[in-house]
Amino acid sequence: MINRGNYRSSIFGGKGAAEAFERVLDLAAERYAWRVHAYVVMRNHFHLAIELTEPNLSEGMKWLQGTWIRRFNAIRTQIGRPFQGRYKALLVEPGDAFGRVCHYIHLNPVRAKVVSATEASSYRPGSLAKFADKKQRPAWLDPSTVLDTAGGLKDTARGWRCYGEYLEFLAEDAVAKKELVAKKMSRGWCLGSFEFKKQQLEEMKERGAELERFKGSGAGELRKEREQVWEDRLVALAASARIDLGKLGKRKSAPEKVLLAAVLKQSTSVSNGWLATRLEMGQAASASQFVRRLLLQKEGRGAVERLLSRVKT
Repeated sequence: MINRGNYRSSIFGGKGAAEAFERVLDLAAERYAWRVHAYVVMRNHFHLAIELTEPNLSEGMKWLQGTWIRRFNAIRTQIGRPFQGRYKALLVEPGDAFGRVCHYIHLNPVRAKVVSATEASSYRPGSLAKFADKKQRPAWLDPSTVLDTAGGLKDTARGWRCYGEYLEFLAEDAVAKKELVAKKMSRGWCLGSFEFKKQQLEEMKERGAELERFKGSGAGELRKEREQVWEDRLVALAASARIDLGKLGKRKSAPEKVLLAAVLKQSTSVSNGWLATRLEMGQAASASQFVRRLLLQKEGRGAVERLLSRVKT
């Protein structure tokens, strides 16, 4: 994914703007269960390489950009949209093609001459600076693609040094090749082999035919698929917390209900309405309020984090 500032303005150039975007990305990745393989925040645009675990890209990007925009405008006491429009998404084949996109993202600051190729890992607002430090690396940041496609490197200090050398090599490659990659990323809809593109087209046609047969009920089918993901996640969380879903407390704000709801909210795109109905918490607004109250308490946040750590996406 990529999006730019309106009229290519320097929306991330101000103090703390890029860091604020990273904080919102952290929340979005946890909320929508994204696996992020690479990202970078530049002066007037950002790049994201995301692997979805739920069909929630549009919803997640709307939340990510909308949340950051509200904070951006509040700090600058202004109105309007800082981005030039809807983000551009490119479907990429797993493996080498996806790896090339990730390497391309990590080399953005080098191409922009913000840092040299030997200093690429020193550029802070991006995934490359986070990868080498396992203690500080977010759980949603996945190093497997960049390491595997750079020669099967290991997730060690030595492995990341070798990856830095690999990026230096790519940075010195022919300019024409780099420009070709950039054009493909900016103009295409799919990046990968001919067989992969053909498969995606066939699946899109089949999906379109299916939606036509259902005559508009496709949204309902998609909702059922997403609700099944939420249900599976709920069952796993309950099992880990030793909570019997068949014997939940009668109170709408019963502690076990609120804990499960809070962890689901933190790790999926679950709706308040679904939580309220499934866990018998009253109205959707009530479920949201109960979760908010829990997260305002230090002990509540701790309980949520402990359960999250035991059941990772």
